[in-house]
Amino acid sequence: MSLPEIEAEIKKMDSESKAFRTEIFKLAWFMRGSVDLEQAFMLDYQDREIIGKIIEDNLETTKKSGLNFF
Repeated sequence: MSLPEIEAEIKKMDSESKAFRTEIFKLAWFMRGSVDLEQAFMLDYQDREIIGKIIEDNLETTKKSGLNFF
């Protein structure tokens, strides 16, 4: 790989890493202590995807019901 290709790959990996960490922090926040950061980082992609869907469903239900979420 050339230097510009290496730099582009590093930037891509950095962006992916930041997106992953953001997803993990959001997941831990929404789980409100039932999953801590260490546990969240240990989850595989499918588990994170399932939990994310549950969170989305619960947010939608909360919006529809008018109940306070925060």
